Amino acid sequence: MENQTMDWTQTTEFDYGDSAPCPGIEEKHFAAKLLPPLYSLVVIFGLTGNLLVVLILVKYKRLKSMTDIYLLNLAVSDLLFIFSLPFWAYYAAHDWIFGDVLCKMLSGIYLLGFYSGIFFIILLTLDRYLAIVHAVFALKARTVTYGILTSVVTWAVAIFASVPGIVFHKAQKEHAHYTCSAHYPSEATINWKYSYILKMNILGLIVPMLIMIFSYSQILRTLLRCRNEKKQKAVRLIFMIMIFYFIFWTPFHISSFLHTFQSSLFFTNCEIKGQLEKAIQVTETISMVHCCINPVIYAFVGEKFRKYLYAFFRRHIAAHLCKKCPGLYREKLERASSTFTPSTAEHDISVGL
Repeated sequence: MENQTMDWTQTTEFDYGDSAPCPGIEEKHFAAKLLPPLYSLVVIFGLTGNLLVVLILVKYKRLKSMTDIYLLNLAVSDLLFIFSLPFWAYYAAHDWIFGDVLCKMLSGIYLLGFYSGIFFIILLTLDRYLAIVHAVFALKARTVTYGILTSVVTWAVAIFASVPGIVFHKAQKEHAHYTCSAHYPSEATINWKYSYILKMNILGLIVPMLIMIFSYSQILRTLLRCRNEKKQKAVRLIFMIMIFYFIFWTPFHISSFLHTFQSSLFFTNCEIKGQLEKAIQVTETISMVHCCINPVIYAFVGEKFRKYLYAFFRRHIAAHLCKKCPGLYREKLERASSTFTPSTAEHDISVGL
């Protein structure tokens, strides 16, 4: 508790200058009711789903392809993102009590999970593009070694993109409440704030959208030339990936853009600012649900992945629940394991895993 007090001595009381900010009491009450339960659900389902992805990839698939490497990193990105949510859930209902150091660290972890998750979704898109459109070249390019190298570079870029958030986020006293939020140098507050949001919009929406539109249009053209059941499954999977990504992320990016540039776009007052603040809270929560969907659309739709998951529950869950019939589970597990043959590799590529 003494360390907590010492930490708070490093915080400053925020100076608003000549501007009189809106109270924001209604928005705070709205966030206190909405965000903690929703964040809790995201933590429970996101943690469970992504830990299962990591378990299956490491224990059963053993990271034998570039796709496996990217899926593992995507799951780790989502877990990083999820790790910070309990703190933000508490903050939504109360003051920030965790001090300045944790404010910077958790803001950095949140942004690192945000950027790395988007970057690995882009890499998975390019991975599918190479596997289907440039299948011959993909035999040389889609290796585990290249997967690891590109993953390392991706994490480095994500860390670099997260640095401004770490630098500018700090704990301060505002309106008799302690907060953890971004505060920019007073001489260039507008420029820093605008560039920060524009970077998030460009890297989080515009760039992925352009890459997805190009890659998936080429993939669809290639797949539709040869119609069969496996190819049709791949087409449906591709549409699912695109639809879910834009459904969950587009509203947040539009809201954050309008919230940041409101004074330049239209006349604002406290009522409009409050509505935009609520829009940010709702759409950001919706975007967080995407980390729960990722295990489903990138892993659980794969036929082999479902078989591995089935084998895991048979061996480690069902076998303990039914002590009297272990032989039955071993027999079924062996039958399931016998289907995991190298000949299914082409099928994995066609359906996304």
